Amino acid sequence: MRSIGTPRRTASLASQLVDSLRTHIEAGGWPVGTRIPSEQALMEELGVGRSTLREALGALAHLGLLEARMGDGTYVRASSELQSVMVRRASAAQRDNVLELRTVLEEYASGAAALRRSEDQLHHLRELLADADAACSGEDVSAAMSVDALFHRAVVRASGNDLLIEVYDYLGTALAAAPGGLPWDAADAEQHADLHRRLVDAIEDQDESGARAAAAAIVRLTHDHGAQAPGAAEGE
Repeated sequence: MRSIGTPRRTASLASQLVDSLRTHIEAGGWPVGTRIPSEQALMEELGVGRSTLREALGALAHLGLLEARMGDGTYVRASSELQSVMVRRASAAQRDNVLELRTVLEEYASGAAALRRSEDQLHHLRELLADADAACSGEDVSAAMSVDALFHRAVVRASGNDLLIEVYDYLGTALAAAPGGLPWDAADAEQHADLHRRLVDAIEDQDESGARAAAAAIVRLTHDHGAQAPGAAEGE
């Protein structure tokens, strides 16, 4: 039987640029949350015209990887289409459902981290604890939330489960948006810090059940604190 010939296709310059920029983003060349270079800088670096560049950037924005902010440039929103879809889905879910999912992932990951963590990973967790204490002592809520997110990602990475790490990274933005921007009073802040210390102590002691209990308690505290927000009863 005679085979059907495959038509020859030549990708447009814009399509090639989309593939190139997507690969760059996936490889971490532009981390999530960062602002990409200006149009003029990219045109000079890539040797393309403005219309080609805008077509490529528009395609990446449509895929959910980039986000154009009026008067502030273009930012990396996700590292892949899958991450974009998962973050959008989690962001649209009820807060309680998101926190339940976070409990499942972080409780298991914390127990696994207690059994599998390396000395380097343990040292990194201790460093992040110190960074968190320093951030919480100030009034920059976003900085404190950022360090907290890094801490929990480090715990998940110490689990040694590559698939779990990947899923958590995809959902990290929604899962780790913990305090909801609310100010913590001194008592809650100290309890939050103490639970994190207990979690790292349990991981260091290879105490699987203790690590899981501390991780679950952190999410419960986050839930209870967020429930104090005006309008929380109606859902978020």
